[in-house]
Amino acid sequence: MLIEIPVIFFFIAFVFSMLGMGGSQVYIPILFWFGLDFKTAAIPLGMLLNVINSGSATVTYARKKLIDWRIGLLFGITMLIAAPFGALANHLISTKVLILIFALFTTVAGVLMWIGWQPKQPLNTGRRTTLGLVGGGGLGFLAGLIGRGGGSFVVPLLYMAGISAKTAAATSALAVTFSGVSSFFSHLATAAKPNWPLWGGCVAAVFLGSQLGSHVMATKLKSRALKKIFAVVLLAIAAILIVKDIILA
Repeated sequence: MLIEIPVIFFFIAFVFSMLGMGGSQVYIPILFWFGLDFKTAAIPLGMLLNVINSGSATVTYARKKLIDWRIGLLFGITMLIAAPFGALANHLISTKVLILIFALFTTVAGVLMWIGWQPKQPLNTGRRTTLGLVGGGGLGFLAGLIGRGGGSFVVPLLYMAGISAKTAAATSALAVTFSGVSSFFSHLATAAKPNWPLWGGCVAAVFLGSQLGSHVMATKLKSRALKKIFAVVLLAIAAILIVKDIILA
C-alpha cells in the first residue's frame, strides 16, 4: 500500500494541478477504497495532499501571471473562514450521506463545465466581489463538510463569470489552497490519526506531480482541451462513487 498509493497520487496530482483543483475528491475515495477509515484517515490525508497540490501549482501559475488575484483572494479568504464550520458538521452526518453529497457535488460541477456556457459580458467588479464572498462562503462550508478544497466548483463559477478557462483554473488553485489549509487543520485537530510513512510518501509524490502538471498547463495546454478534461474527470469520479459506494454498498 505504501508504494502503490504514492505512485497513483503522482499521476492524479499531474492531472488535477492542470485543472486548478487540489484533488482531494479523488485522493479521499482512493484512500477509503484502500481500507483507510473515511473520517479519521482518508479525509485528513486527502486534505493535506489537496493543499500540497494546489499550493505547489499556485506558485507556478503566479510566476506565469495567470492568476486573478482579486477574486482569488476573495474566494480563498471566505472559504477559509467557512470551512471549519463544515468540518464541525462532518461529525453529525453518516459516512454514506457524506459520500452521496460528494458524488452529487462532483456531478453538477462536471455538467457545468461540459456545457461551457459563458456570459456575453463578463461580470463587473461589484458582481465579481459578490460572487467571491457568497460563492466562497458556501463552497468553504461544503468543502469542510465533505473534505475537499472546492476547486471543482470554483473553476466553473469563475468560468461562467467570464474568466478564461486557464485563468479560472489558476485562480482556483489559489482559492483552494486557502480553504484546504483551514479544512486540513480542522480535521487534524478533531479526528485525524496519521500514518506518517504513508503521509510522507504521498506528499512527495503529489508535490512532484503538481509541479509537472502545472508547468504543462501554463505552457502547452489549450483552454478548450482544459474544459473537456475537467468535465470528463469530474463525471467519471462521480459515476464511480455512486455505483461503488452507494448503489452497491
